[in-house]
Amino acid sequence: MSRALRMTVAAAAAIAMLAGCSASSAAGDAAGETAAETVTISSNLGEVDVPVQPERVAVLDNTAMETLLAWDITPVAIPEQLVSPDRFAAWVEDDAVMDVGTHREPDFEALAEAAPDLIIGGYRFAEYQDDLAEIAPTIDIAGSEEHEGGWVESLRAQTTTLGAIFEREAEAAAIVADLDAAVDAATTAADGRSVFLGIVNGGKLDNGAERLSRMSGPIGMTDVFSGDAGDIHQDSGLAPETIAQADPEWAIVLDRDAAAGTADAQPARQVIESNPALAGTGFVQQGRIVYLEDDFYRTEGAQAYTRAFDQIAQSMAG
Repeated sequence: MSRALRMTVAAAAAIAMLAGCSASSAAGDAAGETAAETVTISSNLGEVDVPVQPERVAVLDNTAMETLLAWDITPVAIPEQLVSPDRFAAWVEDDAVMDVGTHREPDFEALAEAAPDLIIGGYRFAEYQDDLAEIAPTIDIAGSEEHEGGWVESLRAQTTTLGAIFEREAEAAAIVADLDAAVDAATTAADGRSVFLGIVNGGKLDNGAERLSRMSGPIGMTDVFSGDAGDIHQDSGLAPETIAQADPEWAIVLDRDAAAGTADAQPARQVIESNPALAGTGFVQQGRIVYLEDDFYRTEGAQAYTRAFDQIAQSMAG
């Protein structure tokens, strides 16, 4: 082989090698980009891969909504009747945001028309997981009492997961830090005191422990109707006299009528403080009642619990 020919072959080989390296590098870059397009998260239904930074998100889970609102993420679809109209006015008043009905009567056609890349389901919509998954990838990362550590811990996990999906890890960590600080302050202020967990529904005061024990448990308060003493009062119709006899040091009250926008309903404060059977109790006479935000029943996410724990800390510290 002539010297000139050997040089030509060597040059060709070098070019081929460089081309191969370039192709391998491009393939590696493409693989990296593909890997970066999804993230594996832990949901209430197990691990699942979801898109990162989805452009069109439908959010049906009330507990996740306030975090997305804080991050200026506007969903393509929401269950409008379940959303606090004042707190989420930017969404409710946006004609581009589709209304997909409620968990009682979901509008799957409207949801499909919204063409979401990701559906944040679960909570009130948990039973429709399979139906929703036929429309778009659907995750259930809602607040859950079944989560290891309970409801409040599930909100921490949910927030962290949303941070990973939307690449807002620092913002998510800040939300969790605020929640942790509020829990610590409420725990210190509550100091193991006894509490009645009430819910006002239909103008009547009843046992709200099914929802509100999620709040009293993490801060070490003692529900006066927990255990054997409370088992008979888990249905509707707890008598005010029974509450007075239990003589709790404090009461934490959720006004479901206010949250639901029930027409002509008495405010929780009026229902409780005008009841003659409760008039002689220490918690009424000394104002040891924490009335949760009117829309708490429609939020129940990390921020709502942070504000509730702050209320408890401020009220009981005095």
